[in-house]
Amino acid sequence: MALDIRLEAKMTQSLVMTPRLQQAIKLLQYNHLEMVEHVQEAMLENPTLEAVPDSEGRTESDGEARLREKSEAQQNDLNEQHNGEAEGGIDWEKFLDHMAQSKSALPSTSGGTIHDDLPPIETNLTYGESLSDHLMWQLHLAKCNEDEEVAAAAIIGNLDDRGYLEVSLDEIVAETGLDPEMVSDALELVQSFDPIGCGARDLSECLILQARVHFPEDDTFERILADHLGNLERRNYQAISRELDLELEDVVEYHKMIQDLEPHPGRAYSGGEPRYITPDIYVKKFDSEWRVVLNEDGMPDLRISRYYQKVMKSASKEDKEYLLDKLRGAEFLIKSINKRRKTIRRVMESILKFQRDFFEHGVSGLRPMVLQDVADDIGVHMSTVSRVTTNKYVHTPHGIYELKFFFTAGVRQQTGGDMSGEAIKARIGALIGDEDPKNPLSDQALADQLDKEGIRVARRTVAKYREALGILSSSKRKTLF
Repeated sequence: MALDIRLEAKMTQSLVMTPRLQQAIKLLQYNHLEMVEHVQEAMLENPTLEAVPDSEGRTESDGEARLREKSEAQQNDLNEQHNGEAEGGIDWEKFLDHMAQSKSALPSTSGGTIHDDLPPIETNLTYGESLSDHLMWQLHLAKCNEDEEVAAAAIIGNLDDRGYLEVSLDEIVAETGLDPEMVSDALELVQSFDPIGCGARDLSECLILQARVHFPEDDTFERILADHLGNLERRNYQAISRELDLELEDVVEYHKMIQDLEPHPGRAYSGGEPRYITPDIYVKKFDSEWRVVLNEDGMPDLRISRYYQKVMKSASKEDKEYLLDKLRGAEFLIKSINKRRKTIRRVMESILKFQRDFFEHGVSGLRPMVLQDVADDIGVHMSTVSRVTTNKYVHTPHGIYELKFFFTAGVRQQTGGDMSGEAIKARIGALIGDEDPKNPLSDQALADQLDKEGIRVARRTVAKYREALGILSSSKRKTLF
């Protein structure tokens, strides 16, 4: 078989993602805070971009003020160098050198101050202490020999975010090469540290460790925690009462005391910070008419600097190429931002049209909808709608929701129409909220009640929605007193 090399002409079609097309797609995906940050960075990197002063009544941000002051200072320096000559007589090479030297200083505070020599603010920030750090600090203060400290450090290193020991003591023995008795003593040491309950192997042991500290003379409490957590979970108080020879009221009181214990002692050191959401869109009602208002807080209107347009006239060929590239980039960014605003507004107005009952009445008015519905309505590709609705939030009279929230599957009803799954969840939550705590509604009872209201849902679907709401089953919701 002979192998030869030859040239062939063949026509193919392919999508070429230019850098600017990629930039436009990224802008569409940014939420409000990310967009504000991107614009500020673009203004620092591209000298031909500037903010329209007091555009739409917005006040100048700190970053814009620093950029404007820096630009004015540079212009003053240039005027002094040229003894007040007109802009057409500027030495462009000196100006570029001046820009290059000062470019790195743009993010810092403009002008010299007494704070210039201080370290960056990042070096003064403090961070929450981790569970491992907190326990190791106590270990260093504890009185123990070197081997016990090694074993305790290995145990601390194998705790999860809850504070539970993820591995067996045999694995700690294999890891450290120490005597099993030494490792067991080290575990007792770690379990004596604050927060109490760390180092436990399971929930029962975690609660027992806390009960020994808070109720040291109550052996019954420990027996309930060791042998009857399952009965407590099912609220089977009668079984505990019979086996431990206790009054039913005492068992219920023990259950209330257990609820004051911490099942996840490492929770306070997990590092989970609250998430603050800045809505990208506001939907408000003005004179019985719903309107979509984009959040423009901190977002300046951009324009191309007239100064650099004048500089182009007298710049050299090389400088013109540099400025032309920057000017084209600035023009494309401004057009992309405006197109982004229009697309987001059109998508939200389409959602408002489809989900008007939600804005009028709340979650119960939510109707089934898919991305393709909005895409067909405004004449764009479904991927565009997906990018617009991802990681963006809208402020409504009923709360702040991610745009993805409005796209839900439907459940076929007896009347022939569809009902949103979120609306069914809201109704299930309302029914459970109004139930008798001593006689809670079972999943089948909830399904029957919904059926009476014309909402046909299977019992297993009710159970799935109830669990999604974080609501326990009827046997675990039942209270006796």
